[in-house]
Formats: sequence, C-alpha cells, structure tokens
Amino acid sequence: MRESRPSIGVVDYGMGNRRSAEKALEHVGARVEVSADPQRLRAMDGLVLPGVGAFPAGMDAIRVAGLDDLLHERVEAGVPLLGLCLGMQLLFERSEEHDGATGLGLLAGGVRRLNAPGLKLPHIGWSELCWLRTTPLSEGLPDPAYLYHVHSFAVWPAEEDVVLATADYGEPFAAIVGQGNVYGTQSHPEKSSTHGLALLQNFTRLCGRAAVPA
Repeated sequence: MRESRPSIGVVDYGMGNRRSAEKALEHVGARVEVSADPQRLRAMDGLVLPGVGAFPAGMDAIRVAGLDDLLHERVEAGVPLLGLCLGMQLLFERSEEHDGATGLGLLAGGVRRLNAPGLKLPHIGWSELCWLRTTPLSEGLPDPAYLYHVHSFAVWPAEEDVVLATADYGEPFAAIVGQGNVYGTQSHPEKSSTHGLALLQNFTRLCGRAAVPA
C-alpha cells in the first residue's frame, strides 16, 4: 500500500541547493530522498531538479551522471518534474551562457541574459510574481506572490502559454513555467518563506495525485 505522503526525489547531480530543497519539501509533507541513483529516482512520485551555477556545467554534470535520459523517461511516464532556478533553465533547449550549451529540451525555448540596464546582475532579492494562468502551483497563493530570486539569466519559452507567471527586473521575465507535467520556477522557493513553501506544498500534492508506477 502506498504511504499517504507523496515521495519526491531531489535529483543530485552535484550542483545546487539540494539539502535546502530536501528540508523545505519535508516541511510541507513530502517523503524526500536526495539521490543520483536512477533506480531510486524511478521509485519516486515526483522529481525536483535544483540548481545553482552555470548552465553548461550543470548540463555536463547531468549527462555524465546519465540523468538526462532518466529525466526524459520519467517525464514521458507522467511523473511531475519541478525545476528550481538553474534547474528550471536546464529544462529548455539551449542557453547562451558562456559559449552556449544545449539543455534537456523538455520545454521549447532558450535562456538568455537579463536585459537590465542600470541594475546590478545577478538579480538578488524578492520579486513580485503576477499569475497569468491558473495552475496547480498557484492554488492558495495570492496574486501577486513574492518569491526570492538569484539569477542573471532567464528563460524565453517558444510558446507563450508555457509562461504561468511573470516577474520584472529591468524587463519582464518568465518566473514560473509549466507544460504538461513539467514545471519550473526561476525563484528559490525553499528560501521564499510562506509563498515559497506554499508553492512546494502544491507541487507535493500534485505528485500525490499524479502518482504512477515505476
């Protein structure tokens, strides 16, 4: 019999805020395992892809660990996936960071540097998010919501309806995205107090509803 608390695997590819994400997800009711083992990750009801650092290095680490194939496999199986910060950017097809790199390609579009003349990069601090679409991630959250960001680059989805919420730093950018069972937030919800924990709780509930066999 499945336990009542959804299981979420935090994908460990050596970069990012893995332990902070683990603690935040546990706080909102998930059973959490931080792992790089595809077999362990296959057993999870949902996956979280964290990330801090540069896009090319992140993708290199994911490929070396063989986790790119695992992520595609589980998404195709219907397992919910949430990318956090760099993890959200890695969901897309490409980035111009450094000399450029290809991403996971789970969402169409690319990543480019924020156009923020007169403002410091990286953008560090709280941003006001305006919801564009109703989504399972926004349940119970106010409009606007406030989440904590640390980034110099932002995603530019190929399809407008992938953008679930926007924020602004020099220019509007996609703050939360989603298509099918793939979601991403440019913020660090694990560092975003009440609103960030609510978003993670909504994702945890989503994982429970969408639980599929490995």
